[in-house]
Amino acid sequence: MLTRLYVLASAFVLVLPVAAFAQASITGVVRDTSGAVLPGVTVEASSPALLERVRSVITDGTGQYRFVDLRPGAYSVTFTLPGFNTFKRDGVELAGNFTATINAELRVGALEETITVTGESPVVDVQGVARQTVLSHEVVEAIPTSKYFVSLGALTTGVTASCAAACQTATAGGGTDSGGAAGDTSATLIAHGGRFRDQRIS
Repeated sequence: MLTRLYVLASAFVLVLPVAAFAQASITGVVRDTSGAVLPGVTVEASSPALLERVRSVITDGTGQYRFVDLRPGAYSVTFTLPGFNTFKRDGVELAGNFTATINAELRVGALEETITVTGESPVVDVQGVARQTVLSHEVVEAIPTSKYFVSLGALTTGVTASCAAACQTATAGGGTDSGGAAGDTSATLIAHGGRFRDQRIS
């Protein structure tokens, strides 16, 4: 009995960080050309980043929809409602826990007609207050530090590494590993005087 409880407790501890990991979202409102909200619109988000390739939701009574727990990648969002033109938005780039707001305006028309809009992906998250930066592979390779996340994170203003010996051996600048001299050290990040336990590694 004790062994079974231990196994269940261990499984819960392993699953909890995955469940708590915040991923990207797409949300918005669908209206007609008069500005009235449209409930019952089928909204599909498609991307190679999704295991199921396509995920769909229906707008609620206020014309709003929301996709949650989306993996980073490029998405296409398609809006369909009988009696209205199909509206499609391509090139929606998601990263981190960014929430992209994609609104749509449907006009009365033939079902076979599709309006496709390709433009810049939203860069401002109007749903949340968190600030985030995603470093591309090219940027990471160009930065003259080790490629360990602590060394990269310590380059952010107000962020230092919690390690005492290894990081300080490289520099005395609060754990900034210039040139990668410290290598991959066992450390965590501290932001603006916070606790090293405040960070979450995914």
